[in-house]
Amino acid sequence: MADVVQYKLERMVNELDDLERRGLFSRREIAEIVKQRRKFEYRLKRPSPLKQDYLAYADYEIRLDSLRRLRKKAVALEMKKKGNKKMKKSVSDFAGVARVVDIYRLATDRFKGDVELWFRYLEYCREKRNGRMKKALAQVIRFHPKVPGVWIYAAAWEFDNNLNVAAARALMQSSLRACPTSEDLWVEYLRMELTYLHKLKARKVALGEDEGTLIRDNRDLEEKQWRDENKELFMSLGDKREDEEASTVQSGESDKKLDLFREQGFIVLRTIYSGAIEALPSSFSLRRRFFEILEAMDLAHSEDMQKEILADMRRDFSKEPEYWDWLARLKFVDSKITQEMSKESMSDQLQKAVQVYEEALKIVPSAAMFNLYINFLTSTIVSNNEDTQLSGSYDAMDPISQVLILYEKSESIGCLTEDLACQHVSFLLDLGRLDEARKLVDKLCNGTLSEAVPLWVLRLSVEMKCVTEKSPFPSKADVSFIFELLRNVLTKVSISKAESLWLMALKFFASQRNYFDMLIEISLTLSAKDGGSDAGFSLSSAIVNFILQKDGIQSARQMYKRFLALPHPGLAIYRNCIDLELNLASTGDKDSLPKARKLFESSLMTYDQDVSLWQDYHSMESKMGTSETAAAIYWRAKKTLKGNAALLACRHL
Repeated sequence: MADVVQYKLERMVNELDDLERRGLFSRREIAEIVKQRRKFEYRLKRPSPLKQDYLAYADYEIRLDSLRRLRKKAVALEMKKKGNKKMKKSVSDFAGVARVVDIYRLATDRFKGDVELWFRYLEYCREKRNGRMKKALAQVIRFHPKVPGVWIYAAAWEFDNNLNVAAARALMQSSLRACPTSEDLWVEYLRMELTYLHKLKARKVALGEDEGTLIRDNRDLEEKQWRDENKELFMSLGDKREDEEASTVQSGESDKKLDLFREQGFIVLRTIYSGAIEALPSSFSLRRRFFEILEAMDLAHSEDMQKEILADMRRDFSKEPEYWDWLARLKFVDSKITQEMSKESMSDQLQKAVQVYEEALKIVPSAAMFNLYINFLTSTIVSNNEDTQLSGSYDAMDPISQVLILYEKSESIGCLTEDLACQHVSFLLDLGRLDEARKLVDKLCNGTLSEAVPLWVLRLSVEMKCVTEKSPFPSKADVSFIFELLRNVLTKVSISKAESLWLMALKFFASQRNYFDMLIEISLTLSAKDGGSDAGFSLSSAIVNFILQKDGIQSARQMYKRFLALPHPGLAIYRNCIDLELNLASTGDKDSLPKARKLFESSLMTYDQDVSLWQDYHSMESKMGTSETAAAIYWRAKKTLKGNAALLACRHL
């Protein structure tokens, strides 16, 4: 290994001598460079070098080459001031890039499956315009033919950097044979072909042989319409009919030239669209992306093609809520453009989208459809409120009323879900209709959604808000009413689902001693019945932590002893109490360490097969106990776990 490293370093002599001779680095700096390179080379010659070793070496060489270029510019500037000639290129100008490329080559040879590493390699070659780029692209395609991003990157390089359209087209066609179900490949293939046509069109325009572009521009359409409507402003005083006829002939010839590109673009789009639909017949997003591309381009028969795509989407996705939501928003956007031209009212715009959603509810009466419909209307409310120019423009149709009708309709046809119910209540609260929200949430919580925790959280929030609005000091009757509501739901819903309710209850009744004690008794009863939670929400731990912050350590210790006295208290409460005592022990509390040991011993009586518990016990004794106590815990654990391999980690703690 040493011989190989020495051989590599000796091959760098010419480069290093050149750096010193040109005054870019001092002898001391070159010695440091050799030292760093030797260190990196030894890392790469290990039996199993890490990916990070290669990346660190490459980053070092990139920074070093950047510093070399900066110093070369400074030296060249000094020489120019003295009237000397420019510095000629020498071996040191190329060695840095070549070395980084070689490091990346070695890295990708070892980690062939790392796509991210390949892309770093390719990006560096592209940035430095290195000749290895083409070979690297061929290699990454060979190793990762099922990764669409690799094909797209290769085709983009051929198209943009190499200006080789034939090679880019061949790559994209090969990629579609290798990954026919990739949406991105179909879309990028279409973009590439249309971009190529657009470049050809732009070249014709630059040469003065054609006019116009293949990119649709709504501003040009608006300007043309305005000129047509006000053409008398541009009429000359004399009789210019002959000139008009001549210009008409010229424009006709130009239109014919333009139509050639528009027709070709249409053929390309139709061909690729047909292939994409055949390969991905059930992909709605693919057709949506094709439609958006078609809208942005000015192609021949584009309106007919749009109608065809829309008809295909309606046929294949009429049972999908996502399709109807997209179609309605498309109508709304299109009507906005129409409104700018014809001064159509905002209410008529909204009506077009609403008609689509109403049709969707007849075909797909589902909670998802109601949710999308409502989200659209609420977004129009927000945009209307933010735009002062549109205030009062929804006179014929009030979206707020429409949203409320939809919530009621979803309940009447059996599509009301927990999420929609919470949205309905929150919407009323946002409107400031507190009494209506209170009545609604009361009805829902006593109906089919009686165990919906988020809805109960809303209900209790509403009730607490009503109580605090009456007086800063709630009456006994109000507090008793809220407690009974909480008692009913807490005894009905499992502890694991009622985390937010318990935290709300503890916070609200923290100053009400009697009710707080009753909450503790309810928690003890439920914990005894359900057992402790080892994952997710631990009610006993939450209560102990709350009491610790509220009343101090002594009250917290009394509380956790009550929970630990229950049958099967759960490992989470043990761990929480151990952490509590260890935190105090680290601050110098002498009573905490014996209590922590006692908690460990108590928990191991039930959870003696938990490896992490033994590890934590051993770690505590290693840090706060003695070597004898730590060794005793280790041998006890090894005997109990019967030589479990995971326990060996204890030796390194």
